[in-house]
Amino acid sequence: MIDFYALTSPNVQKIFIMLEECGLPYNLKPIDVWNSEQFTPQFTKINPLQKVPAIVDSEGPGGMPYTVIESGAILIYLAEKSGRFMPKDAAKRYDTIQWLMVQMANVGPMCGQLVHFSKYAPPGQDYGHGRYRTQVNKVFDVYEQRLTSQPYVGGDEYTIADIAAFPWLRNIALLAIDLSERPHLKAWIEKIEARDGVKRALARVATVKSSRDNATDDAKDRFFSRGKYALA
Repeated sequence: MIDFYALTSPNVQKIFIMLEECGLPYNLKPIDVWNSEQFTPQFTKINPLQKVPAIVDSEGPGGMPYTVIESGAILIYLAEKSGRFMPKDAAKRYDTIQWLMVQMANVGPMCGQLVHFSKYAPPGQDYGHGRYRTQVNKVFDVYEQRLTSQPYVGGDEYTIADIAAFPWLRNIALLAIDLSERPHLKAWIEKIEARDGVKRALARVATVKSSRDNATDDAKDRFFSRGKYALA
């Protein structure tokens, strides 16, 4: 059985989708990051970076409990455990891994910074907002171009590269992204949304309770490492 430490962010949604797509049983262990639950000693032992997602597989390598942190690593681990959504062909496998890394190194960080500077940063952040909006538009254009020549991000089959990118690229309302001139990306989002495993995952995400809307100022400062929580 897999213990899944989670809340509702796009990086967490990837793992919900993977677990549901693979049909792997899991126990959901909500960690309300807006209520500083990620900073408890108990969770810090699981993930010293103090963030979700994280999993603990009671039947890990050698039949022993095993902890995995970082959403990209978790996707690879679950793909290898289930034998699904990672091509066996070497070239296709590395295509998938490359595009997983594109999401991890570019899509997530750029989108996350845009959300921060547009939704949570104090006024007067025009430089940060403009920089990250430009970077987000660039990565959306990269995926549009990528999807003009094959049906899925990694190539001709659905893989963890799609699962990794989907929760971020579907988030067009929050990011204020226009898909009118990105028809291939729009069609891909709709295709992934129609998958039964994805529908189950998003329905499960919708049941997770979060204190984001009523988080205290101190909890927000701690979450964003600002104020008295900033490190010199």
